[in-house]
Amino acid sequence: MDASHFVMGGFAGRVWSVVRRYVKTASGRQRYNVLGALNFISKKIETVTNDSYITSTQVIEMLVKLADTYTKPIKVILDNARYQRCTAVTQKAASLGIELVFLPTYSPNLNLIERVWKIVKGKVLSSVYHETFCDFCSNIFDCVDTLHYKCAAEMASSVTAKFQIIDNSQIITC
Repeated sequence: MDASHFVMGGFAGRVWSVVRRYVKTASGRQRYNVLGALNFISKKIETVTNDSYITSTQVIEMLVKLADTYTKPIKVILDNARYQRCTAVTQKAASLGIELVFLPTYSPNLNLIERVWKIVKGKVLSSVYHETFCDFCSNIFDCVDTLHYKCAAEMASSVTAKFQIIDNSQIITC
């Protein structure tokens, strides 16, 4: 589980051109926040969204949603964000029978949903103009909601349990 904060605005694509191209973009800094929980087996993503902030309230809302949707045992992998480690969240998780597993500090590469956010940003934000904030939010929600079957091959290759482990014998010191 992790949050991503999508900012409505221009995101450069990967195009080379002899002539300079201008891409229309929105002004301002409207954010669409998505708290997502990835089911590693089915690749389906449960979400809680808003356009203000992700706090412990949204994390608790997500834990209740997971407890209602899935059978136990449920393990939720989280980073060390303060709003995820607070007493209210840990007590609610315990009362719902959900085990919280916290990743080491500064290791977003170990959180599989970070790979999902990269795919979503590539699909929805890269070189795309959104006329209104409502369209922007709708496109992100539709992408996240259908990612597990519309982009099944990309999800299968990107969202895997393969991690590169570096042991101390591989580190060269001077």
